[in-house]
Amino acid sequence: MSRLSRENFLITGFVCIVFGASMSVAGLGPMAMTVGLFGVVFYIVGMTLGRQTGMSPEAVANWVPEGELLPDAGRFMFRVDVTLDEPVTSSILCGPCGQVTVEPGPKPTSFSCPACHRLLWDEEE
Repeated sequence: MSRLSRENFLITGFVCIVFGASMSVAGLGPMAMTVGLFGVVFYIVGMTLGRQTGMSPEAVANWVPEGELLPDAGRFMFRVDVTLDEPVTSSILCGPCGQVTVEPGPKPTSFSCPACHRLLWDEEE
């Protein structure tokens, strides 16, 4: 089960316990006991579910976006993803041809797509 279902069990259990307590104050004994006991069961099930973490460090380091064509918006588009953790790499998606290129280091100052040879950007320093 995913992390979302663990959180759902915990929240549902807490809400059922609170509703059961408020129903017992209102004098609805059998219904309050049923809702409260289900709340305790939901809460215990939620606590016993394992905690799932996100992606492994290897999966994060090897992530590359999928190649896809990007629509033209007055001129051709591109997308640059730069990792924040070491090793810093830049993945560049060329919109016209859908080619993904991975380069070491931060975003380069200029880049031409190796597949379609278009100059995607050129930043003068």
